[in-house]
Amino acid sequence: MTSADLTRDNLRGGLLMMAAMAAFAIEDMMTKAVSGRVPAGEIILAIGIGSTLVLSLVALRQRQPLVTPAILHPLVMLRNLAEMSGTAGFITALTLMPLATASALHQTMPLAMTLGAALFLGEKVGWRRWAAVAVGFLGVLVILRPTGDGLSGFAAAATMTAVFSLAVRDLATRKVAGAVSSLSLALWGSASFIPSGLILMVATGSDWIMPQGLDWLMLAGLAGMGVTGYSLMVSATRVGEVSAIMPYRYSRLVFAMVLGWLAFAEVPDGWTLLGGTMIVGSGFYTFLRERRLARR
Repeated sequence: MTSADLTRDNLRGGLLMMAAMAAFAIEDMMTKAVSGRVPAGEIILAIGIGSTLVLSLVALRQRQPLVTPAILHPLVMLRNLAEMSGTAGFITALTLMPLATASALHQTMPLAMTLGAALFLGEKVGWRRWAAVAVGFLGVLVILRPTGDGLSGFAAAATMTAVFSLAVRDLATRKVAGAVSSLSLALWGSASFIPSGLILMVATGSDWIMPQGLDWLMLAGLAGMGVTGYSLMVSATRVGEVSAIMPYRYSRLVFAMVLGWLAFAEVPDGWTLLGGTMIVGSGFYTFLRERRLARR
């Protein structure tokens, strides 16, 4: 493959990643819009049922088995548990804070992965990336402003639970990727939303609320956008170099800001913009540093 071909593939992969982030941002916006009328646990349950049905149909069409012994692999089970807690945390956070703020805090996940890879997978992390991780989490404190008028402790806890749980999910995915197909991981990850939603409803004491007209469409749209975003993200990683297209994930924050302004008239304050810039900048530097080391 020539350098021009690689550049073209990386650009195509980056555009696919941006499309995936747009789909996820729309999913987040729909989640926040419907959360005022439908409990968070019920939303997670609807996403799980809808996306599991769609992915099951895709698996059957591709003649892949729905149930395999691989689902009992310890790393697959760890991945699903992390998916459960991460999804519950993030959707709970969306109901408690502005869309752009939740998205900005979510961008710390690559930094959490760097931290986890160093602590639990034995990967070597130099002082530059440690400094980037520190700057990124300092950005989190800027957004949360724990001693000022920032977010509530519960909202902050829900967000950080989501970040570290999803980092565990992705680290487990990295270790098990060769043994289980991407479709199977996605299918069982989606299925894990179902018990997660039920557990959250019981834990919060939420009553079941029958969705009305538009809410049914919103819940269906949630599942559709989630599957679309996942499919686009997988396609992106198969087209270009992962290290080249991963920075495009930060476009999700831009989409979230635009949608938050259009749908909810949310305008991020200066502290949120500063903290978000610190998080995105440190994460972007981490990607570039990892890419440079890989080339060496």
